[in-house]
Amino acid sequence: MTDSDKALVVFQDKKIRRTWFNDGWWFSVVDIVEALTESGRARKYWSDLKKRLTEEGFELSAKIGQLKLVSADGKAYQTDCVNTKNAFRIIQSIPSKKAEPFKQWLAQVGYDRVQEIENPELAQQRMKEIYKAKGYSDDWIEKRVRGIAVRDELTDEWKKRGLLEEREFAILTAEISKATFGMTPSEYKKFKGLKKENLRDHMNDLELIFTMLGEASTTRIAKDQDAQGFIENKEAAKKGGTVAGVARKELEQQSVRKVSTPENYLSESEKKKKLVDKSKHEIKKSE
Repeated sequence: MTDSDKALVVFQDKKIRRTWFNDGWWFSVVDIVEALTESGRARKYWSDLKKRLTEEGFELSAKIGQLKLVSADGKAYQTDCVNTKNAFRIIQSIPSKKAEPFKQWLAQVGYDRVQEIENPELAQQRMKEIYKAKGYSDDWIEKRVRGIAVRDELTDEWKKRGLLEEREFAILTAEISKATFGMTPSEYKKFKGLKKENLRDHMNDLELIFTMLGEASTTRIAKDQDAQGFIENKEAAKKGGTVAGVARKELEQQSVRKVSTPENYLSESEKKKKLVDKSKHEIKKSE
């Protein structure tokens, strides 16, 4: 797929331009309107819709971004764009038969989410089904789900200890990863050839296990030392990551193989990759 292909989403033969911004896809609002309405004047329709949304209390200034997108003439212009969440909000406001499937889907997602809040086991089950459909093995899925639980326990602990969610969580996570693997998450993604993908979805069994060990160790140390605020929790993160890092190095010394590998699951599923690796190992053994 070329870069230009990646910049477009096709909906019912209509091209919706998009661009990557602030760790997420942002979509051209005019393109969405044109795809979902019968109007030949998408810009006028969007102008009228903006007024209606504002009257309904939708804070457009905070939700709309002016981003450069390439137009039909090959030049880039500042264009009204929204992220995925706000794109769905706009779709909900468009009375169109073409928009109805999206609205039905959003209603189902909302219903599923309420069910998951009432019964968290449903969320885990749905998550497992998604990973299984992608070709991951049951063993890998169990580790991935367990890793999410370990991560949630850590972030809950950080919240109790007065940390600000996004920025400070990211810094502390980088400290754990650096001490565990010798790489921050962003460096690890480059090592694996990833861009926008979730790093942990591309980790093998041992990488997931040592990630869990680093985060579980950090949680225990933060609790036992009653770490408060950013500085003390940063020290706890380094110590927790070091516990996992020492264990990783010991395993590598004993097995003479690296835990961290540049392999990812972009081109083939984890299950298939395991079978390929197993075949290679058996061939090498027979030689």
